[in-house]
Amino acid sequence: MKKILLVLLAIIVIVAGGLTWFVTSKPSSPFDGGTASGAASNDLVQRGEMVARQADCVACHSTPSGKPFTGGLEMGTPLGSIFATNITPDRETGIGSYSLADFDRAVRHGVTPDGRRLYPAMPYPSYVKLNDDDVRALYAFFMNGVQPANEPNRQSGIKWPLNMRWPLALWNAVFVDQGTYVSKQDKDDLWNRGAYLVQAAGHCGACHTPRSLTMNEKALDDASPLFLSGALLDGWYAPSLRQDHNTGLGRWSEDDIFQFLKNGRNKHAVVFGSMAEAYNNSTQFMTDEDLKAIGHYLKSLPGDAGRDGSPWTYAEATPVSAPAANSAPGAQTYATRCSFCHGVDGRGKNEWIPPLAGSAASLIEHVDSQVNATLNGSARVVTAGVPDAYRMPPFRQQLSDREIADVLTYVRSSWGNHGGPVKAEDVKAMREHTDPASSNPIVLQMR
Repeated sequence: MKKILLVLLAIIVIVAGGLTWFVTSKPSSPFDGGTASGAASNDLVQRGEMVARQADCVACHSTPSGKPFTGGLEMGTPLGSIFATNITPDRETGIGSYSLADFDRAVRHGVTPDGRRLYPAMPYPSYVKLNDDDVRALYAFFMNGVQPANEPNRQSGIKWPLNMRWPLALWNAVFVDQGTYVSKQDKDDLWNRGAYLVQAAGHCGACHTPRSLTMNEKALDDASPLFLSGALLDGWYAPSLRQDHNTGLGRWSEDDIFQFLKNGRNKHAVVFGSMAEAYNNSTQFMTDEDLKAIGHYLKSLPGDAGRDGSPWTYAEATPVSAPAANSAPGAQTYATRCSFCHGVDGRGKNEWIPPLAGSAASLIEHVDSQVNATLNGSARVVTAGVPDAYRMPPFRQQLSDREIADVLTYVRSSWGNHGGPVKAEDVKAMREHTDPASSNPIVLQMR
């Protein structure tokens, strides 16, 4: 018996030692052994600035009132709030002391120079696919193209023991793919470029792919039909980017996708919610070639008819201007509040006012995006530094929870829409934990 206990104790010690080594060891980097100097050519810095645009680093690591990349943005999680960090080249509070290998480990593996694990709010599950040249360029930009700023980082609101970082090493081992993007030989160069941008720097799946209870993305590439199939996130529903006729891009052409990413609008939709921020700070700055590559790749992703349902077709609705003929709750609210812009027929006005008839938000079961937009309005679309002249206004002061629920139920059941009703309780819950979108255009500065 004593011998058995000794063997068990030895096994426990070995397992504990191995686990300790695993969760505290730092991943290797192809840049290990290099110098810590950030000196770089202007061309490399400019390339790094473009990678930063593709990755939209500024959106999380800047605030409207702060200096570029000094962090401070609060991000809510089920465990508590965390705050984006200072990533300027300040040596005391930023990343100025990082070597290229240190920077690589933080960006592609979520590990700081002292071995601390980053929360996957930093989208390293996607950035791990960045190639070495883009990482090198990104490092050059942050070390040479960004002004250092001494801005201390804020502590997270996650309490002990949930704030322990070492379990993230185990989470990463289970849920994060390793290795850079590998081109598919049976696909053309445009497809591979689009796949690389979507899966790596663009980290589109971070918003548009559903997550498990363990908060991992259910898929990280096009090998799974769940990749980019739509997800609920922070008060908005990020729709499918696959060829789903109703809830995705099935009715969009490659050029429609290009126009949406380049100009923030097309005949199907106008950017709003979180996508407005991504457009204002990221996609409009990308090259036409890269945007076309993204469109080409997304058009190749098949939809799921079983999930998406029967294809939507337009159906005429009883005119809301005839109350005797149309007594549906919300019909008159639509006529007086919405029809001037979105049209009595729900078709919108070309690319300037988006249609509500057949929109993904009117066809999905999740009501969050439409409730949020109606309550709080949407941020202005800012193209080439010029904000548009109008925006979706907030109606939280003009309409009650019941009135908003009724008008959205009318929208979601008219013109062939089949998204389902909205409850007053849905609106009340959204009203309590959201704020109106700012009417002042906000474009975060990178320099």
